[in-house]
Amino acid sequence: MATTAPHGAPVPELDPADVERWRASSGAVVDLLTQVRALGGVGAVRLGPRPTVLVTDPDAVRHVLALHPDRYVKRSHRARVLVGDGVLSATGEPWKRQRRLLQAQFTGAGIRRYEQRIAGAARRAADHWAAAARTGTPTDVAEDMRFFALDTIWRSLTGHPLDEATNRELASVEAVGAALPTIPSASADMEALRATVAADLARIDAVAERAIAAARRGEAGPEGPGLLRVLVEAGETRPEYTDQLIRDELVTLLAAGHETTATTMSWLYLLLDRHPEARRRALDAGPEGSPEREDALRALASETLRLYPPAWLIPRHATEDDTLTGYRIEAGTDIFVCPYLTHRDPALWPDPERFDPARFAVADRSSRHGAYFPFGLGARACLGAQFAMREMTELLQLLLPAFAPAFQATPAATVFGITVRPDGPMPATITPARL
Repeated sequence: MATTAPHGAPVPELDPADVERWRASSGAVVDLLTQVRALGGVGAVRLGPRPTVLVTDPDAVRHVLALHPDRYVKRSHRARVLVGDGVLSATGEPWKRQRRLLQAQFTGAGIRRYEQRIAGAARRAADHWAAAARTGTPTDVAEDMRFFALDTIWRSLTGHPLDEATNRELASVEAVGAALPTIPSASADMEALRATVAADLARIDAVAERAIAAARRGEAGPEGPGLLRVLVEAGETRPEYTDQLIRDELVTLLAAGHETTATTMSWLYLLLDRHPEARRRALDAGPEGSPEREDALRALASETLRLYPPAWLIPRHATEDDTLTGYRIEAGTDIFVCPYLTHRDPALWPDPERFDPARFAVADRSSRHGAYFPFGLGARACLGAQFAMREMTELLQLLLPAFAPAFQATPAATVFGITVRPDGPMPATITPARL
């Protein structure tokens, strides 16, 4: 920790009266942070005894997440009740070791090992929509996207397609996620939270225990051994990979490995319902399977991630005094980096509320470094970013040309919890698409 205060101006701070009005209105955290954002790309709000600094300016984002991750670190993660010491919540040397082990599985070459599993899950989802279209049976698009994403990561972990019993048990992952605090708090009662979700955690632990035992016995699924086998083998040679850590990594991969895809695809279909012309433009970009079609599908997903980044708020903690784009940051300050607000900044994104996949048609996106980071930035950026984009484009290749969901109802609100997601079901009738 630095012994002298850094140079720089004090961070502009939201008027305490505005905070009190927000509290009295029972407003969402995003409403308060939007007011802080109006102070500039670095602003402060006092939620406790000392101010919390909100960071949305691209240069400041790069400074915190990419250039100086040693000064701005994770503390106890909000999801620790669920993921334990998995790579999402680990810090320091343990995190570095865990990240190195998993990194190779999520590079371009690593993802190719799982392409057939991704394709199998996508075909299963397409078959479900085909059956719904034949029979006229309504389906919940959000639930279909959740099942597809969970099926994909389950196949990748275990070599088995997701069965209905496991799917029901793993609904507990979302139940625990919904109970987690929106923002981290030193005063949060984690033991009380753990007691509240104890039954869900027990169901998750039972699924993890069975899967790990099967991997240890060498019982590969019909699609061959999965990523879980990598963790089990690590436990055979590395003492730090205890049964508990293997469980924590498995649950981390299950939770983080499907939530991004499920929420993004749900938002994408809601946006296409409002903007049907975007579907036509994507399909007109090139024939099925062409690089042009794939680029257009990636642009649909990228623009959806701009508007609704799943991890919409990234907390950090300043370990030493620093100067951040001209502002003084003291050691001990809590930092919120907010992709959601950066992605909607009109100075960075013209007409930012408009759904416009053409923003991502340009191949060179280097100028967006710090302005667009739906998967985080720097050393702790999401391991599964390439994996998520691959599975989303694979599913869109099958669904977009063939089917058009006609929504019977759509969620009226957005939930800003540990992720940002539509609030409620998305029932729809699936009809053959008109090309």
